[in-house]
Amino acid sequence: MLDNLAVAVLRYEKLKTTEAKAKEVRGIVDRMITLAKRGDLSARRSLIASMPHEPLIVDKLMGELAAKYADRASGYTRIVKIGQRLGDAAPIVQIELV
Repeated sequence: MLDNLAVAVLRYEKLKTTEAKAKEVRGIVDRMITLAKRGDLSARRSLIASMPHEPLIVDKLMGELAAKYADRASGYTRIVKIGQRLGDAAPIVQIELV
């Protein structure tokens, strides 16, 4: 589930979810971007292994996002609180790429 959320964050560059899920996904997304910044074949293969059915996302990570965050050491995501869900009052946040 968390890998699917991470792929959605990378695909759409923002996602609304609960606060607990967003805090867990932040680490996964940051690790994927850091791996993509290495830019070698081993990094590409590791990304493909972590999301085998998403070759376009791997290409986006290795090309567009790696170049975008080349000067940034870490902290590629931001979590913004939106409010509470009506059904169970769970805190809803938006996780987005900086």
